[in-house]
Amino acid sequence: MKKQIIYMLCATALLSSCHIYKSYDRPEELPTEGLYRDPVSDNDTLVSDTTSFGNMPWREVFTDPQLQTLIETGLKQNTDLQSAILQIEAAKAPLLASKLAFIPSLTLSPQGTISSFDNSKASKTYTLPVTASWQISLFGGLLNAKRGAEVNVELAKASKQAVQTQVISNIASLYYTLLMLDRQLEITKGTAEILKKNYEAMEAMKEGAINNINSTGVEQSKAAYAQVQASIPDIEQSIRETENSLSILLRQAPQTIQRGKLEDQELPEKMSAGVPLQLLSNRPDVKAAEMSLAYAYYNTNIARSNFYPQITLSGTAGWTNSAGSQIINPGKFLATAVGSLVQPLFQNGANIAKLKMARAQEEQARLSFEQALLNAGSEVSNALSLYQKTDEKAESRRMQVESAKKAAEDTRDLFTLYTASYLEVLSAEQSYLSAQLSEVTDYYDRLQAMINLYQALGGGREE
Repeated sequence: MKKQIIYMLCATALLSSCHIYKSYDRPEELPTEGLYRDPVSDNDTLVSDTTSFGNMPWREVFTDPQLQTLIETGLKQNTDLQSAILQIEAAKAPLLASKLAFIPSLTLSPQGTISSFDNSKASKTYTLPVTASWQISLFGGLLNAKRGAEVNVELAKASKQAVQTQVISNIASLYYTLLMLDRQLEITKGTAEILKKNYEAMEAMKEGAINNINSTGVEQSKAAYAQVQASIPDIEQSIRETENSLSILLRQAPQTIQRGKLEDQELPEKMSAGVPLQLLSNRPDVKAAEMSLAYAYYNTNIARSNFYPQITLSGTAGWTNSAGSQIINPGKFLATAVGSLVQPLFQNGANIAKLKMARAQEEQARLSFEQALLNAGSEVSNALSLYQKTDEKAESRRMQVESAKKAAEDTRDLFTLYTASYLEVLSAEQSYLSAQLSEVTDYYDRLQAMINLYQALGGGREE
């Protein structure tokens, strides 16, 4: 008996060295520094930031009241987000089952028999047993199953947070797209109105034989007006489609979206990315990738534990009036207890295969986690660079718009004084229209860069 105890203690120590009882630790060799580049330098990595823009609540990032209302609606109604919440509840069920596996299972199985031989008086027997079975987790099987179930719940929560971040970002992106299209439509309609007046003025000048205006000039002016006018339905169609897409995202029937104006949107004064290590704890998809690695780690431990014995204690207690060939009334109390140890002998081939498969899956999960970190760093780098570049060209774009506007106004004045041709007027108007539309696009790009960075840093995680 003493030898058996010694053997058991030695086996337990050996199993501990095999990590069966060890909880998951983040791999040390993963890249956690230099994940994203400085937006100004081509060679240096961004290492000076200590806070993260992604930690800001979404209401402080998206301050437009109408946009906030849309985001609140999306968080309550979006189909993908509601499915992710239900997935958390589904993941909690296996966790409860894994916790209950540590306590004995009880079953009540009453039985009764009535028998008669050759028309003799019937004999009645009964048994009222309660059976208990308890698997003792000495070799980590139940422990790792419980830890894996806990990690699976965290994985579901991280996945829900990732969906929530995506929903907030998509709503904001579509909302700003609508504002951009509204502004483009306003500019285009204004330009079309000016070109229409130019066309009408040139037609009147032709009729009055003023400034040598001929039919060619009138038709070219008319064509320029028609070209700009024809672009208006395309913008209006884009607005309608964007409204429909946003409505579907909110789980609503397609409808008009109430919104503000592009020029009223406020950008954060500073968008700090934070040190790269914060991506590990902040970004939901990175956290989900790590939870997948932890889940695979515990599955590998379960595969290791299959090589070792399973100890089960079972017992039965109850009343019966059956005593072999005799019937005793009233019934007597009966109790039995059994202990079993099952050591696999001819299943090692299958267990080895399962262990190899679990190790391969764990390595795949580790690679996916590493790739998630690299992807996160790339997205942060792109968003920082886009915001930086749009900020750099903002002043130049404003100068272009102001110059184009003045050139268009001066050319119209010169035309009325018969010192500029109609081609110069058309060219100036088209340059002004192009500069205005480019300015709108630049501002939208800055808003989109802000959204991208906020999403890349795992923003919008709060409930």
